[in-house]
Amino acid sequence: MPVDHYENFPVASWLLPAHLREPVAAVYWFARRADDAADEGDATPAQRLAALGAMRAQLDLIAAGRQPDDAVAARLARALATHALPLPACYDLLDAFAQDVVKTRYADFAELRDYCRRSADPVGRLMLALYRAATPQHLAWSDAICTSLQLINHWQDVAVDWHKNPPEGRVYLPLDEMQRYGVSLAHLAEARCDDAWRALMRFQVERARGLMVSGAPLARRLPGRIGLELRAVVAGGLRILEKIEAVDYDVFRRRPKLGRADAPRLVWRALFG
Repeated sequence: MPVDHYENFPVASWLLPAHLREPVAAVYWFARRADDAADEGDATPAQRLAALGAMRAQLDLIAAGRQPDDAVAARLARALATHALPLPACYDLLDAFAQDVVKTRYADFAELRDYCRRSADPVGRLMLALYRAATPQHLAWSDAICTSLQLINHWQDVAVDWHKNPPEGRVYLPLDEMQRYGVSLAHLAEARCDDAWRALMRFQVERARGLMVSGAPLARRLPGRIGLELRAVVAGGLRILEKIEAVDYDVFRRRPKLGRADAPRLVWRALFG
């Protein structure tokens, strides 16, 4: 399955038990459609919000016990019913994508963390429900991992996000932290990688790493292939942070991402790290 979005989240990989690949794929395609509605193409903000509103209406049908009339929503409905997955998590995803249409700045990390709570954490919560492993401790660890993955995606995509919403750009970096480190919007507009920018990005990388490490015990707690899958996810996220550091935080000119050459390192870390 191609993964152009949600690239830091694995989707129906061969590590998953065969009987769980369909519900994982159903959740993924729902999330991907919503993500595309919010971000892709040349639709106006009103058109994007209308498309997301139509998806919300499909969730409302599911909540009311009625059959959705959309194929992607119907597939999701089967997964939710068969595996007792939490419908509120799907509403949270739509809320976050709708927010992306209208919000381009975050005053502080609390605002950004709330966005991650709805844009990323639901993915892990749905997966834990699928594995019947949604204990309070597991959910807390999962939220830390998923938020970290979302932050990592933001930091590797600083330049991409800036160009997504011309002319003002979309910025996930908290404004108060930008000010604290002496970074302005001109840094993004000019792709300026100076000492102030590096200091800010070093702080962001370390926070994302700290969150990932704090949630990593979940990958050892979950058994079998799901645990191995999650260990690979954790290793992949940490590897991208290393790559951001390796380019000296200049994510404007080189977007750090995983490649084939990283596979042996990730497999080693997943098995023995």
